[in-house]
Amino acid sequence: MAKNLTKLWLGGLKRLLAVQTEYVESASKKRKPLRQARPKPVARPAVKARAAETREKPAATARESRVRPRAAAWAGGAWTRSFHSAPAAAGRLVNHLHYGLYIPAGRALAPMPLVVMLHGCQQSIDEFAEGTRMNLLADRFGFAVVYPEQSKHVHAHRCWHWYDTSDHAGGAEIRAVASLVDELVAEHGFDGERVYVAGISAGAGLASLLAIHYPWRFAAVALHSGPALGEAHSGIAGMDVMRRGTRQDPVELIDQAVDVAAYPGMPAIIVHGDADQVVAPVNADQLALQFARLNGFVGADGAWKTGEIREDRKASVVTRDYVRGGRRVIRLCHVAGLSHAWSGGDDAVPFHSSKGPDVSALLWEFFKHQRRSGVPAELDAAAASVPAGR
Repeated sequence: MAKNLTKLWLGGLKRLLAVQTEYVESASKKRKPLRQARPKPVARPAVKARAAETREKPAATARESRVRPRAAAWAGGAWTRSFHSAPAAAGRLVNHLHYGLYIPAGRALAPMPLVVMLHGCQQSIDEFAEGTRMNLLADRFGFAVVYPEQSKHVHAHRCWHWYDTSDHAGGAEIRAVASLVDELVAEHGFDGERVYVAGISAGAGLASLLAIHYPWRFAAVALHSGPALGEAHSGIAGMDVMRRGTRQDPVELIDQAVDVAAYPGMPAIIVHGDADQVVAPVNADQLALQFARLNGFVGADGAWKTGEIREDRKASVVTRDYVRGGRRVIRLCHVAGLSHAWSGGDDAVPFHSSKGPDVSALLWEFFKHQRRSGVPAELDAAAASVPAGR
């Protein structure tokens, strides 16, 4: 069984890397003419301006995006790497959670919102910050960003254990992230009512767990290329869900995982590429249905109860909004032609693609309208104790 599990995980990760490597190499070939071209200054002023910036910052040229500027080169705030001593966990002698914290320059900390960004497999927090350009948005709109990082000692490929909520795996990881959020809010005076969590792939899976186990900690969740909830409880089952979606009814699965009657609701934005060969796009539809259940749009039988769906179809993206009382609670975006990569990101960074809308901007546009008011500690503790396979 152990050999089969390892073989499945490695096979899936190799396929994921192969898809992204092929895309990056293809994009790189297409960019070569831009580096060699000598455009006329009047006809191509934008290209000339980028060339001037490259001469002023020669060290950044090797990894500068041909599409938009890198976060590392342009963000003006403070980037700090540190670690958080998380609560003790079974099987983990030292439970340190490493993270990067970005705080925009020249802004008062209180009451600054906080966005938690969870990377996917084979990613570091530096790559995730650079590829998503979330720090550039933080400079512009005045919010802080924290990037928890999975340890290679815990998982060789830096994958979060989104499918296993036991105390030595995913359960320990969501407690560590929640504890980190509490520490940062207390230490820096961030606005505890405006804390948001986002993730891609395995990071999206962990963000889902945080949303259902710690609903009072977060005002909204963003899931990019993530797996549906509730069916997977092992690595093998996790790979199966990623490839095909859940075989069971998504609504039944969420009812097994959460006491929906006591759940306070969770605004969610879900994004997925329709050319994703790692996590099947059907997962996004199933997640949307699960969050529709968590937010009271549908009943236990999946039948529609309240609100309306507004759909906007464009060539590049199909958007479906779940609206109640004039307020958008859930947004589902299917991006045309996008593989397993962050939409609208930096092509130069693996698992990010310039194809599709700027999802980082979409996330903040969605987040900024959400606030979690009145956080009862006893309810939060009760929600955190609900097992995922209940």
